[in-house]
Amino acid sequence: MTLYDELVARGLIAQVTNEEEIKKMINRGEAVFYIGFDPTADSLHVGHFMALCLMKRLQMAGNKPIVLIGGGTAMIGDPSGRTDMRKMMTEETIAHNVECFKRQMSRFIDFSEGKAIVVNNADWLLKLNYVELLRDVGACFSVNNMLRAECYKQRMEHGLSFLEFNYMIMQSYDFLELYKRYGCNMQFGGDDQWSNMLGGTELIRRKLGKDAHAMTITLLLNSEGKKMGKTQSGAVWLDPEKTSPYDFYQYWRNVDDKDVLKCIRMLTFLPLEQIDEMETWEGSRLNEAKDILAYELTSLVHGKEAAEAARTAARSLFGGDMSDAPAVTLTAADLTDGTVDLISLLVKGNMVPSRSEGRRAVEQGGVTVDGEKVTDLRKTFTVEELQKGVLVKRGKKTFAKFVL
Repeated sequence: MTLYDELVARGLIAQVTNEEEIKKMINRGEAVFYIGFDPTADSLHVGHFMALCLMKRLQMAGNKPIVLIGGGTAMIGDPSGRTDMRKMMTEETIAHNVECFKRQMSRFIDFSEGKAIVVNNADWLLKLNYVELLRDVGACFSVNNMLRAECYKQRMEHGLSFLEFNYMIMQSYDFLELYKRYGCNMQFGGDDQWSNMLGGTELIRRKLGKDAHAMTITLLLNSEGKKMGKTQSGAVWLDPEKTSPYDFYQYWRNVDDKDVLKCIRMLTFLPLEQIDEMETWEGSRLNEAKDILAYELTSLVHGKEAAEAARTAARSLFGGDMSDAPAVTLTAADLTDGTVDLISLLVKGNMVPSRSEGRRAVEQGGVTVDGEKVTDLRKTFTVEELQKGVLVKRGKKTFAKFVL
């Protein structure tokens, strides 16, 4: 199987502009490609994860990544997928975030001599003369086409500022500049970036001629990946000071059953043959798959030692050893028709102040039972289950073992 075939089999490819040429370049290790990251925070989050894993895969096959950090585009903010305008950041904040990104990316990408480079588009965008830019590239963009672009549609309904309207031109200009400076011949991005990416490809063709090699390719679920970065309780960061390795592990351990194989296929480096065998797994074996997913991704981000510690802690807390959990003893008076519901356990264990708070915690995905997230308000437990012991956890630190 070629590298390109593997990317397709893993569900990573959505659209390309010249598939046959892209196949050849990627499979031969001839792609000099870039992916852009706007430094809107001082840490990457799991929404960036797919792009980083893709860059690693391509680099391992001999292709050269260019990490473009948007110190310039972050001054405006990408309107894609947003209903409001991004908060303006100072140059000092952007510069700090850029340095944080560089440190985290080194866990995924080999930045040794000639293997990959990191560039900041502030180096050219902030030096542009506006009138000269309009004369140079303005005629290459059709306002009619721009208004039809997917990245602007949602913002058009709520009010698109002229500031944000310039984002497509700036991103397109990045590709032109990277092509001229570093021989960048390919760009990758999320499916929500397709219009911006086509703008860059067209700009190179218009400015440098039809023979210029400039290709675009999108990741199937990168916009969904951005949503992965957010949970009910906030963002899931790659910085261990913001999201601990244990909480990072637990985030992946608690993915929905329907998503676990998809995540393993797209994000881990396990052989496809091994993943294909997991397709038939059901029931408790899906929990095994989730454990594999959580361990592999925690190893990638935080190292094997941290992944082992997180797995051990999770198994101790949610497995057979629950000695550290405070015990709450139930009696027959706590049962109704031989069962007790989850909300009652939360109240009984003083984990919530009221049943309404308990319902809210469950609905928001903040409650796990024996390591599994539970969102069913009607969840009940039998005498047999309670005799063995049921470990209930709310949030990150509140948990109790309920025993009949």
